[in-house]
Amino acid sequence: MTNAPHQFHGSVLREYDIRGIIDETLREADAYAIGRAFATMVGRESGKAGPHVCVGYDGRLSSPMLEAAIVRGLMDAGARVERVGLGPTPMLYYATVSRGADGGLMITGSHNPPNHNGFKMMIGKKPFYGAQIQALGQLAAAGDWASGTGSSVEVSILDEYVERVASDRTETPMNVAWDAGNGAAGEAMQRLVAKLPGRHVMLFETIDGTFPNHHPDPTEAKNLVDLQRVVREQKLDLGIAFDGDGDRIGAIDAEGRIVWGDQLLAILAREVLARLPGSTIIADVKASQVLFDDVAAHGGKPLMWKTGHSLIKTKMAETGSPLAGEMSGHVFFADGYYGFDDALYAAVRLLKAVALQGGSLARLKDALPPMVNTPEMRFDCAEERKFHVVDEVKARLAAAGANVQAIDGVRVNTPDGWWLLRASNTQAVLVARAEGKDAAAVERLTAALAGQLAQSGVELPKDPTSGGH
Repeated sequence: MTNAPHQFHGSVLREYDIRGIIDETLREADAYAIGRAFATMVGRESGKAGPHVCVGYDGRLSSPMLEAAIVRGLMDAGARVERVGLGPTPMLYYATVSRGADGGLMITGSHNPPNHNGFKMMIGKKPFYGAQIQALGQLAAAGDWASGTGSSVEVSILDEYVERVASDRTETPMNVAWDAGNGAAGEAMQRLVAKLPGRHVMLFETIDGTFPNHHPDPTEAKNLVDLQRVVREQKLDLGIAFDGDGDRIGAIDAEGRIVWGDQLLAILAREVLARLPGSTIIADVKASQVLFDDVAAHGGKPLMWKTGHSLIKTKMAETGSPLAGEMSGHVFFADGYYGFDDALYAAVRLLKAVALQGGSLARLKDALPPMVNTPEMRFDCAEERKFHVVDEVKARLAAAGANVQAIDGVRVNTPDGWWLLRASNTQAVLVARAEGKDAAAVERLTAALAGQLAQSGVELPKDPTSGGH
């Protein structure tokens, strides 16, 4: 054990998590320091010299090495560690909550390239993010560690977790294709599917950190091609895909069409609002206006909030919201569940919602008003410049008397649609999106966005528009 200070690479301490490139910006010594600093902070927060911390890891090749180093760091700060092993991030969240732990720490690179990895954390039942992550870095840099002799024990939680997820299943048989993308949800998915009625076809369920079939990111259409093919060929009701660590969901209808994150949330919200009228349903600023209007039309209170899973979870707890989601496929159920983002649980609730609303995801998608929108546009902008660009645009729009929502960047509302500009909290990029009633409206909105960016010396990527959803 050493009490020497530790300095992290400047790029790894992010807004919602810690992540880096193995052997470049993230090494074994960093994992040790994260474990020790985290246990120090959790101990001080909980008032316990030996805080109880659960640890899990995903299927990346570097994850076992990082997990071992994290555990050493936790124990050297006196923590009582329960190692829940290989599985999806929500399994670690479940272990932390169900076992009453003081903190939880997941080693995961999520949907990033195979040579990347990182950490997602909880303190009590809440996300550990933002200023807390920066404070962890400052504590390590000061060498302000707790010291102690902790303990470590392996705990098998997978079967209990899967049983809890399956407990809210529909009894209506459905025919479904499931694609784990060789990510950490693979084994849990296999066990879950065995408990569901109907016919189920699994793709890429073997956990493999090299991701040999396709990248595990269901927000990109190219990663859903195999799932679309199987759904169409086998005439299934729908398809479900997971990201690398199982906290984000993607879906395909019977016709092989992508059902995007905001459309899924609208379908899930209808089922929740039928039981809990008047509830607040939260979605991020990138979501379609169709979603917010649909929530209101079904007796709910739509609330637009900042992008970021930690920010959404915090807002849910604050407002008592039973359901929230993001365009990126994070879905959060506090209705009947724990309020964290769990794609396996969201899948079970989606099957139930579809069954209760007539059994056809395709028909539910068709019933939502069609809109034309751009994909999420992400373009480079220097870290020290990105927030200034957004502020400059905001000031010009205010001077022009535009209808602007400034919850997270600027979302500009017009009679024929809206456009969004925000700075990423995790990368040196600006993020933009536009949505309108038809292609001409999207062209106008995109031109207005490009004009604003040009006044701040930033160029919008060429030909950003795509078909609507």
